[in-house]
Amino acid sequence: MITLASFTFNPFQENTFVLFDESKEAVVIDPGCYTPEEKKLLSDFIDGKELKPVRLLNTHCHIDHVLGNKYIAERYGLELEMHKGEIPVLEAVLNYGTMMGLQVEESPKAGRFLDEHDVIEFGISKLEIRFTPGHSPASICFYSPADQFIIAGDTLFEGSIGRTDLPGGDMDTLMKSIERELLSLPDETRVYPGHGSHTTVGVERKSNMFILQYLK
Repeated sequence: MITLASFTFNPFQENTFVLFDESKEAVVIDPGCYTPEEKKLLSDFIDGKELKPVRLLNTHCHIDHVLGNKYIAERYGLELEMHKGEIPVLEAVLNYGTMMGLQVEESPKAGRFLDEHDVIEFGISKLEIRFTPGHSPASICFYSPADQFIIAGDTLFEGSIGRTDLPGGDMDTLMKSIERELLSLPDETRVYPGHGSHTTVGVERKSNMFILQYLK
């Protein structure tokens, strides 16, 4: 069984996730830790639980989701794993950081590229990759059928969806991704987004106004 821990970091209030199971192996998804205090909070949790991070994963590479990539990669000796289509987004982070007045540590380049046919394995657990472009050019989500949850990045939120006005964003593409890759899941599937509170597929299917409007 996967245990999920979440942390809200940086000025963008981004959700960072640590997933682990009985083996103590763990994956870190979208480390957004920015300040020294945030970095310490994340590593203190990992070390305090005696976890062994074995994979560093990005759902997508907007600045708020990658601010801690360098810290986690170096502290735990991990290579970054992401979709190849996010390379331009990651490469733009330093410029965006400068424009926003943020002191950004350059993220390591990907050591491994992920696609929709891959399965993420750690300990005795598995996560399926779901390809969900629209918010960014090549966003991916991580789905656990066994534990009935999905790490959704900025694809779907409680009562909302990811913005599509950033480079590589597209409303039609995003809505098709949500319909194909999230609404196809059981209603009880918990959705853990990149910002805000978690929700379920069933709740969003019935009450999310974007879904009700665009996917009639």
